[in-house]
Amino acid sequence: MSDAPDCPHEEYCPVKIEQSPRFAGQFTRNTLALILAGGRGTRLGRLTDWRAKPAVPFGGKFRLIDFPLSNCVNSGIRRIGICTQYKAQSLIRHVQRGWSFLDGRFQEFVELLPAQQRVTADWYKGTADAVFQNLDILRRHEPRFVLILAGDHAYKMDYGKLLIEHVAKSADMTIACVEVPLSEAREFGVMSVEDDLRVRAFREKPEQPSSMPGRPEVALASMGIYVFNAALLYEQVIRDSDDRNSSHDFGKDIIPHLLSRGYRVYAHRFVESCVNMSEGRPYWRDVGNIDAYWEANMELTKITPDLNLYDEQWPIWTHQEQLPPAKFVFDDDNRRGMAIDSMVSGGCVISGAILRRSLLFSNVRVHSYATVEDSVILPNVDIARNVVLKRAVVDKYCQLPQGLTVGVDREADRKRFYVTENGITLVVPEMLGQRVHHLR
Repeated sequence: MSDAPDCPHEEYCPVKIEQSPRFAGQFTRNTLALILAGGRGTRLGRLTDWRAKPAVPFGGKFRLIDFPLSNCVNSGIRRIGICTQYKAQSLIRHVQRGWSFLDGRFQEFVELLPAQQRVTADWYKGTADAVFQNLDILRRHEPRFVLILAGDHAYKMDYGKLLIEHVAKSADMTIACVEVPLSEAREFGVMSVEDDLRVRAFREKPEQPSSMPGRPEVALASMGIYVFNAALLYEQVIRDSDDRNSSHDFGKDIIPHLLSRGYRVYAHRFVESCVNMSEGRPYWRDVGNIDAYWEANMELTKITPDLNLYDEQWPIWTHQEQLPPAKFVFDDDNRRGMAIDSMVSGGCVISGAILRRSLLFSNVRVHSYATVEDSVILPNVDIARNVVLKRAVVDKYCQLPQGLTVGVDREADRKRFYVTENGITLVVPEMLGQRVHHLR
């Protein structure tokens, strides 16, 4: 027998999807977003030794957490909680400095929710448990809908359109999905859906993924973005917390339970709410490992990258340091400060060095006769004379000594640094024997 209610949105029903955009503001004002930002991101290796994955720098001046936060603000959702846990200090400082502009007088806020052991003596044990441990805070704000977000993906999405579809379909829960080739779907939570996108089955990282109706080569994969009716979410995380056999995870536990009880769970196709489209493809990146991180940043140096960072209609907000413009000096034949097909952030000085197809974050110094190609250089790095960098990711505060060569001899690099299967070399200060006393 089904436990699901007949219509969870009686005051809005019947609402047609094509008519409901005028309700979007009402939906977003009644929504609280909860960003799950406590994960380490182990596949990024030593890039997350001193920071949580959502705090990883991205795109020259941002951090990954800026994408879901910007999507919330641009969508009209201005009540936001961020669940933090693993090495969160740099993430906390970034949010405090860059996201304090919301006005509490209008009940707008970005609230940090560290694992405080409010309910039990445990840290967050899973995504559902992170919600459970903050139930008293959620209830105090009395949202009608709760939007659960991952804090470590790069994308632009209008959450208002997701909420519109959730209400129009009288859903209990809606899962945002991206279409992926069936051959790649084993890395995701995959849904089996009917023609109207009602979810009938959900499997986490299945060996044999199900395809979409009528499209045998494509699977619907979860983006880790969920809309819940608030009352149902509270009920389910309480029930799940009492289940000793549960891993307290939305994908592994909550969603399968809802489906088994007949609740109205729907998939939402990301293409319907994506703000950034490139040749008809929605942009969404899970920079889960060093190769993916390097590639996503390198894409931004292309003439027309898939991710448009220059869009004034849907900007990505962040903490902006007050820095001087980038500077390029010297114009001798063998000592010319220049950058080709590259992005260079404020505070950088390129002194008689050459950059090709590279992305430099703020306050990077590149000294004479150095060559940097196909590389991502994080903030506050100093690159000495005659250094050669190719296909590298260099972490914050590295001091690269004179004459260092990276990316030329892969076997030599492996003795000192970390080299991926695709030949991308990661350099962090500890690999150079340097100790850093700053937050990363």
